[in-house]
Amino acid sequence: MKFILGKKLGMSQIFDEQGDVVPVTLIEAGPCTVLQIKTKEKDGYESVQVGFEKIVKKNKIKKPQASKPFRYLREFLVTSGKDEERKAGDEINVSAFEEGKTVKVAGISKGKGFQGAVKKWGFKGRNATHGVKHEQRTLGSVGISGFERVVKGKKMAGRMGSDRVTVKNLKIMKIDKDNNLMAVKGAVPGIKGTLLAISA
Repeated sequence: MKFILGKKLGMSQIFDEQGDVVPVTLIEAGPCTVLQIKTKEKDGYESVQVGFEKIVKKNKIKKPQASKPFRYLREFLVTSGKDEERKAGDEINVSAFEEGKTVKVAGISKGKGFQGAVKKWGFKGRNATHGVKHEQRTLGSVGISGFERVVKGKKMAGRMGSDRVTVKNLKIMKIDKDNNLMAVKGAVPGIKGTLLAISA
């Protein structure tokens, strides 16, 4: 299993072999350091813990970070027998991936604050005529006859965004090993600077 942590730099576009414009997302992928190998015998599950963005300035390192001075720590679950060659201290960089292959990218989506049901759930709203006043984007009836209450799970207004979103089958268009850059086809979750977990 191939995996790496990265940061979203923004979107751009490139031309493929046929001369067609392809929208891509630029990702600063790695380098990451393997910090710990967790095993089923010792930890109850198997995973690889990696660190991204090493903290260089000593005054920026807090006490809990002293043993692992990285800004981001994440774990990737692995299957038995396939990641035995990895050991603590190994470096993972973008050269582990290949152009043309597909990856899965997970991150935190953009936060949009408190939104109404029309924007959050795609409700139609009411007519803009026939006496409808100040109610074009209202929720409408939420109750139910019989036991007169709002059923749990009803689609209503509320906080929107800031969810963990995973986008699958994104094609790797370009890899720049010298600058640790990866360009994937399409959009990935989050704003510029969002931490991304990339796996293949």
